[in-house]
Amino acid sequence: MSSHAGHGHHVTHTADIDWDVLGPLLEQEAELNGTQYEEAARWIAALPTAPEVRRVLDIGSGPGVVSCLLAEVFPEAEVVAVDATPALLERASNRARRLGVIDRFRTLEAELPADVHRLGEADLIWAGNSLHHLGDQRAALAGFAGLLRAGGTVALVEGGLPTRRLPRDIGIGEPGLEARMGAAAATRFEHMRSELPGAKRETEDWAALFTAVGLAPQGTRSFLLDLPAPVSRPVRDHVVASITREREVLGDLLTAEDSAVLDRLLDPEDPEGLHHRPDVHLLAARTVHLGRRG
Repeated sequence: MSSHAGHGHHVTHTADIDWDVLGPLLEQEAELNGTQYEEAARWIAALPTAPEVRRVLDIGSGPGVVSCLLAEVFPEAEVVAVDATPALLERASNRARRLGVIDRFRTLEAELPADVHRLGEADLIWAGNSLHHLGDQRAALAGFAGLLRAGGTVALVEGGLPTRRLPRDIGIGEPGLEARMGAAAATRFEHMRSELPGAKRETEDWAALFTAVGLAPQGTRSFLLDLPAPVSRPVRDHVVASITREREVLGDLLTAEDSAVLDRLLDPEDPEGLHHRPDVHLLAARTVHLGRRG
């Protein structure tokens, strides 16, 4: 299981992924979403029911952007970045060192759900777009619940809204390109879920799932990332990189016409392309669901 911030549902843990390419993309995306994640962490910290947070597990931590952020928001806590991919955990350690939180930071290479017993107790378990990479989500959540100390909280980042980077009508091809890419991504996501070991279909009523595993729902909030046009160079670079990646992974799920439009959008020489368009933006909503152990 390896996913994080951001395009969790575009990332499947397979041996053929080039983490030297994907690692920086995940890192960049999580950094752009940093304000949302920080707001979410501060919301958790300020809850009247908030536990004293001494140990945090970041499940499916990826390159550790959120792990380091959690270390800053919870200055007394040890933060453990948990992921199945050594290359991403190395990025996480390097980041913690750069940010000066390495003394309270550790990484744990673990394949879930098999290794859940190795994770140890926690006051906060952050699962950012990672639960959906586990076949039996209810069993995985029950496993997390079993790791929580009294008063401890699970924060699930699941749902939200599809990211939008272009207007509905971009002047080339049929209008609605991103909506069709979203539909293709949903199809691919469903394929990914169905092929997971022990895959079980689960109604995505997260509050009901919390209750089913003995946690009390503590609320749901969505956090907005709104970077309107004109965007900065780093944001534009990120949009190009993320759409390049989606073009690759969606492949045959896209029509020939949409693929041709994407080729134009990704061509640095094309005046209608992403490198030059004045209407490129970044708009996303991430939803966080909290469940507390009594």
